[in-house]
Amino acid sequence: MKLIMVFGGLIGFAIGVGFSWAQGSPWPSVVWRAAIAALLAGLLLRWWGRLWIQCLQQSHRERQEASKKAEFSNPTNPLHQ
Repeated sequence: MKLIMVFGGLIGFAIGVGFSWAQGSPWPSVVWRAAIAALLAGLLLRWWGRLWIQCLQQSHRERQEASKKAEFSNPTNPLHQ
């Protein structure tokens, strides 16, 4: 999870620097805007990463339950007798 947040921070910092530089802002302003963008992007990617992992875990649990149901409902299964 830390890696996802760091990656989001790097992306946010790059976007902040890019937009501030394109606007022609002075360097102290560029650094402040980039830092704020890094913070927001890091938090946003952390939230998205948690949501993504939860969805993957839920999908995995559903597949396991479906395979167990199929295994027990299969009449050719020798364990079903």
